[in-house]
Amino acid sequence: MFEKLKKAFGGSSKAEEPKVEEKIEEAAPVETTAPAEEPKAASSKPRIGYIHLSGCTGDAMSLTENYDILSTVLTDLVDIVYGQTLVDKWIHGTYAEEMPEMDLCLIEGSVCLQDEHSVHELLEAREKSGLICAFGSCAMTGCFTTFARGGQQAQPKHESFAPISSLVKVDLALPGCPVAPEMIANAVVALCEGNLEYLQPAMDIAACNAGCGCDVMTNIIRNGLCTGCGTCALACPTRAMGFSEGRPSCDRDRCIKCGSCYAMCPRAWLPIKRIKEETGL
Repeated sequence: MFEKLKKAFGGSSKAEEPKVEEKIEEAAPVETTAPAEEPKAASSKPRIGYIHLSGCTGDAMSLTENYDILSTVLTDLVDIVYGQTLVDKWIHGTYAEEMPEMDLCLIEGSVCLQDEHSVHELLEAREKSGLICAFGSCAMTGCFTTFARGGQQAQPKHESFAPISSLVKVDLALPGCPVAPEMIANAVVALCEGNLEYLQPAMDIAACNAGCGCDVMTNIIRNGLCTGCGTCALACPTRAMGFSEGRPSCDRDRCIKCGSCYAMCPRAWLPIKRIKEETGL
C-alpha cells in the first residue's frame, strides 16, 4: 500500500521536451537557435475524482464546509477531473465521454444493487483509480441505507444497498455520519504530501467490518479494554451510545450502524491479537 501511495502521489518523473525558438534578425534574415530552456518537471498534482452514490449528501456538505482550505487545496494542490459536485464532468453527462484516469477517487454513499448506472460507475472507478476512498459511513458500512426496503417515491425499485467494499477493493476510508470537515481537510493535505503515518488509520479501517455499537460492546467492553473516556458517545450522531455507571450502552433502535463509535474509540485500534500472543491470554 505504501508503494501504491507513493506511486499515485509522487507525480511523473518524465520531463517535458525543451522548447526551441527561432529568431529572425532585422539586418540579415539568418535563422538562429536560442539556448534551450531548462526542462520543466511534469505536474505532480494528484488527479481527484468525486462520486456520489446513495446517501443524504451530508458528506458533500462537510466537504464544502472546508471552503477556507479547499480554495487553496483545489487551486494549488489537486486537479478535480471527475464528478458532479465540484466539477461538471461525469460519464453519460455533459462533458465526459469516458471516465478519466484518477490518482484518488472519493466515493460517497452506498451502492444500490438495482441501480445499473451506479454499479457500472463504481466498477469503472475502481479500474481508473489508483486509490479508492470510502468517503463517509454509507460508503464504508452501508450505514442507514442498509435499512431501506424499497418503495421510496423517487425510486421504488431501489431496495438493496451495500457498502462499496462489497463490490470493489477499498484502499482507505474516512468514517463519519457525516465525515468531520477537519478530518477531510487533514486527509486531503496528507495525501498530497504523502504523509503515510497520518493515513495509516484510514487504510486500516478500510478493512474493518465493525459498524455498530454492538461491536463496541463485544470487542471493547467484554475484552476489558474500555477506559470510560466517552469518545464513542460523543461520536454517535444519533445518541444511540449512552453511559451507565461509567460504561457505554447501546440503544439498538437508535443505532444506524455508521461505525463512528467504533472508529473513534481509541482502544479499538489496539493490536489485540498481538497482545494476546505476548501475554499468553
